[in-house]
Amino acid sequence: MDKPLPMWMRDVTRVAVLTGAGISTGSGIPDYRGPDGVWTRDPAAAAAFTLDTYLRDPATRVRFWQTYVDHPAWTAQPNAAHEALARLDRSGVAVRVLTQNIDGLHQRAGLAARKVLELHGTMWTASCTACRTTAPTAEVRTRVAAGEADPRCTACGGVIKLDTVLFGERLNPTVIGHAVAIASAAPLLLAIGSSLLVEPAAQLGQVAVAHGARLVIINRDETPYDQVAAEVIRADITDVVPDIVDQLIGARV
Repeated sequence: MDKPLPMWMRDVTRVAVLTGAGISTGSGIPDYRGPDGVWTRDPAAAAAFTLDTYLRDPATRVRFWQTYVDHPAWTAQPNAAHEALARLDRSGVAVRVLTQNIDGLHQRAGLAARKVLELHGTMWTASCTACRTTAPTAEVRTRVAAGEADPRCTACGGVIKLDTVLFGERLNPTVIGHAVAIASAAPLLLAIGSSLLVEPAAQLGQVAVAHGARLVIINRDETPYDQVAAEVIRADITDVVPDIVDQLIGARV
């Protein structure tokens, strides 16, 4: 006899998905806080992700660009979890992804850009912090690889920064407002691979629950929101997300 579907899987026509670094580790991109995370192995590296330090200290920028010039994210491919979420959307379930990741893997897996809110920005473009001139990050990486340790804006000489949100920098209020609206309207929110520690993105789970949503957390470690979740799943994300998607699609047939 087939095991009955949990209540949270039933009658799902719309789903919001909050994703964190854990969904991309299966694509070879290291997370930050895990046992082998970037900051776990090198706590001082976090300074390069603080806006004031980045803007003030040339040595910090040199270290940042050295880290990112050959970062595995540039060549990473979507994994089974990214592809499953895109498949869920193609099945007719309205999917909206609210991602804390900057790697663009949801879009590369096939989700339309308009269905992905990049809460912390994107690594694929970089801008001058002075004149706001923007260019593909590939151009900046080429300059770094050629020997420019601290590349500056070619238009005004200002400091160049990836179009990502650093510590000490506000999230785009329009983006976060849109994310809150999506979380408020979703009957189901899947939180996948997020520690749910970084605010304000982490609060989206609480927002969803407060508006009547079923919150399902899929993460290796405990989170501050486990107690308000309809279910907490501790399993390999690249295995369990495709399985969940298959069941959600099957429940609609």
